Amino acid sequence: MSRLTTTLVLLALAATADAQRVHTLMPAPSTVAFGYYDAAATPVLRVHSGDEVIVGTLITSSPPRLEAAGIKPANVQASLRAIYDSVKVRGPGGHILTGPIFVEGADSGDVLEIRIEKIDLAIPYAYNGFGPRRGFLPEDYDYAKTKIIPLDKKRMVGQFAPGIMVPLHPFFGSIGVAPPASMGRISSAPPGIHAGNLDNKELVAGTTLYIPVWAKGALLEIGDGHAGQGNGEVDITAMETSLTGRFKLIVRKDLHLTMPRAETPTHWIAMGIDSNLVVATKQAVREAINFLVTTKNLSRDDAYMLTSISSDVDITELVDGTVGVHVMIPKRIFK
Repeated sequence: MSRLTTTLVLLALAATADAQRVHTLMPAPSTVAFGYYDAAATPVLRVHSGDEVIVGTLITSSPPRLEAAGIKPANVQASLRAIYDSVKVRGPGGHILTGPIFVEGADSGDVLEIRIEKIDLAIPYAYNGFGPRRGFLPEDYDYAKTKIIPLDKKRMVGQFAPGIMVPLHPFFGSIGVAPPASMGRISSAPPGIHAGNLDNKELVAGTTLYIPVWAKGALLEIGDGHAGQGNGEVDITAMETSLTGRFKLIVRKDLHLTMPRAETPTHWIAMGIDSNLVVATKQAVREAINFLVTTKNLSRDDAYMLTSISSDVDITELVDGTVGVHVMIPKRIFK
């Protein structure tokens, strides 16, 4: 092999390695945003389009609350203690979000494609709990309660109670980017045009989430790990736990969205988000129609009809201030 050929091969290998860089970002006091999304936030990691990122996230609860519910102090993650002890800039929401991650080349008007490649349980327990006059039935529950749910990673079930095993489907409740700068710092609780706290149980490993970008670098934040959840998340929490995920991040200049959209191996997912459930539902249905018109070349009339006869309109969540609705459009109907 000539020297020139050897040099070209080495350059090609280096370019391939550079194009497939893998970063690791674990939660620590210096690598999280506690309860907010903000276009003015300082990035804790910079990556390029096409890079993969391994991201650790923490359970949405304080150490004292976990210990009061029955978790031994030794089983509370040290990183969780460190963040609660030293991070003073918090709110207005309560989620610990790992990030923000600056994606080079992403800017307002683009779309950030987030391929969720893998999700692993980070701890062997989850909790579910409600507070006084919280959740979807505040008038029925004027007290607080928390239950610890052991997680069986081998069998992939949560041991809710003797004789009650809940299948696990881990996903991140919150995957979002910075909102427009004009909105300032916003709470991590309600989802919106930036995605954020979607609490969509379909966003498991193998799913791709598409989020419209509103700020330079996108400023991606991830958190609110769930071991499982029902549609609606009616008592205001799921099986809350700590997760580690692997993501591939791609800047899409060819897509232009105003709302988040997702894709599973079997479905496309259109979303609606509003403080009013009817308005959110109408938005989700219109987003489904728009998807069918722009990507499948259907007329608006046919898209409306096809949505009615083939797609499921599901409540995503009911308890985050804004409510979510999503439409599941099956891929199998297209040959």
